[in-house]
Amino acid sequence: MEVSTITAILDTTLAVVFTWVAYKTGQIIWKYTPYSYPNARIKAMEARLLSDQRILELSESRTLQNFVVNLEDSDYGPRLTSIENVNLRNVEMALELSLVDLLELMVKIMPKRVKGFFELLEESIDVRNISNVVKAKLNGLPAQDYIIPAGKMLPKVKAITEAKTMEEILVILEGTEYEEPLRKLLLKEITIQEFELDLYRNYYTKLFKYANSRKGEEKVILLEFVRMLIDERNISTILRAKMAGMSPENLKRLIIEGGSLSKATLDAMVNAEDHVMAMGELEGTKYGQVIRDVREELESGNLEAIERAIRRYRLTRMKELAQFYPLSVGVALTYILEREMEVRKLRAIAKLIVDGVKPEKIKELVGEVA
Repeated sequence: MEVSTITAILDTTLAVVFTWVAYKTGQIIWKYTPYSYPNARIKAMEARLLSDQRILELSESRTLQNFVVNLEDSDYGPRLTSIENVNLRNVEMALELSLVDLLELMVKIMPKRVKGFFELLEESIDVRNISNVVKAKLNGLPAQDYIIPAGKMLPKVKAITEAKTMEEILVILEGTEYEEPLRKLLLKEITIQEFELDLYRNYYTKLFKYANSRKGEEKVILLEFVRMLIDERNISTILRAKMAGMSPENLKRLIIEGGSLSKATLDAMVNAEDHVMAMGELEGTKYGQVIRDVREELESGNLEAIERAIRRYRLTRMKELAQFYPLSVGVALTYILEREMEVRKLRAIAKLIVDGVKPEKIKELVGEVA
């Protein structure tokens, strides 16, 4: 074989090798580099999460004013210090708005290929606001007390809050995804529970479709996150319905599809004799150990215990995925769950302070609200 032929073969081989290396390198850069900046920023914010010791110190605030002052140097400071009249409602609202600020930040800093997911997470504010306004109106309550002043549909939310009749609300929501569920409610084709369910079913469907449209670990992480959200709502709905004595026929209409629990498991829970038997159907699922850890509280009727346990499991699972995929969307989702848990603790402390509970008792109770 001539030297020129050998040289040509080597050149071709090297070209193929370099092309393959360049392709794989490009894939790695495309997958991971966009997360370098946002994840570094999130790690810096994680360092500012309140320690257990800081939470205990806040329990000793004794007054709501002191509670606000003690949080001035935290990430909640900007919202809390802007309160003109320090009362429980305004403090709780400031804490809620801090979570809205966090979602808006995620939309700005996350890679374009997952930014849409965080925009969808923001839509939960609209779902919550519209659901709360309609329920408040039907019960003759002041609707403005049940909304968060945020969300993409805030102008419409403010309008329906001021509406005099349900028909006027329907006109305001015309052309939106909320129009048809409200129309069915006004025609008495569905109950208020089913109305709220329809709103959340539509919302979770959009989250699921978006997550399912991603690729690789992004798809794995986002789908796991959405499925756990749906599982949490279904489990809570079933157990609360069982406690209230709802019939299986009516309960079936309140189940949202798309979670990780099989149809067979959900059907068994729906048809169970009571909430304890329904809880037993979760044995053998990934929530089996979660249930076993809070069985005594649940058997005594403390449904909040299982809801807290599932939230803690969701956070633990997201942490596992974030550790397995350190340059991924899992880091952001983990931090959001950590902040949500922190806000629940802070809201509980503020409420207990206003209720005049002693610091020692607050310290005892605060660990039970996450």
